[in-house]
Amino acid sequence: MNEKLKLYGFNNLTKALSFNIYDVCYAKTPREQKDYIKYIGEEYNSERLTKILTHVTEMIGAKVLHIAKQDYDPQGASVAMLIGNKNMSRSAYADVEDETVSGNTILAHLDKSHVTVHTYPEYHPDNCIATFRVDIDVSTCGEITPLNTLNYLIGNFDSDIITMDYRVRGFTRDVSGKKLFMDHRIASIQDFIDPKTLEEYDAIDINMYQANLFHTKMLIKECDLSNYLFKTDIYEIPPKTRLSIMNGLRREMIEIFSGTNIF
Repeated sequence: MNEKLKLYGFNNLTKALSFNIYDVCYAKTPREQKDYIKYIGEEYNSERLTKILTHVTEMIGAKVLHIAKQDYDPQGASVAMLIGNKNMSRSAYADVEDETVSGNTILAHLDKSHVTVHTYPEYHPDNCIATFRVDIDVSTCGEITPLNTLNYLIGNFDSDIITMDYRVRGFTRDVSGKKLFMDHRIASIQDFIDPKTLEEYDAIDINMYQANLFHTKMLIKECDLSNYLFKTDIYEIPPKTRLSIMNGLRREMIEIFSGTNIF
């Protein structure tokens, strides 16, 4: 599998990665909560997200064909990129009616090749905890795969909880006509994450190998309260209050990680 496969025709496999992170913060007053949302909006605006996705596209060996981006009022941002394989040629799509952008860039047959990101800052007025979520989806067709971007993505966001889904669909054929439903080795998404990063998280897998479905979720192990306070000095908070705040933050993380409300 590590050797380059000799295929008959075009590689028809579609590989999709869904990468979701959650960042949790303690903001004591409604004013601080709104300031936190504003901070997130400035820190992760569409311009910065575009730069991140552009680098992701370069890492998977693709090229950007079109970018659509939008910042929202009062909060949130979205970026969508149409991408193509750098090695694709016009002859590969001879029977497909294609359109061009900026010269001879081919948009045909790329409905399954795209990168998108959406942000979701959130808080509740009766709760001092604010949550920031980022959803990134990378869908590719052909030889390129998005798994090698995971370390870069994790490093660009403060992540308390990470959930990832990877699926491969379709099939291609080798030169003898044998169907290939997977063109690379994978036992777990964790295999593509830096071991030093994995040491910082509790991680579990839910995989369906026969269906080429892989799911991994990760929860941060150690939490330093000072990293979760927004515009508040930890030394201004009494010890018992610190413990209460930390318990509230941890509960929020566990609920998100497990997908269950704790009563």
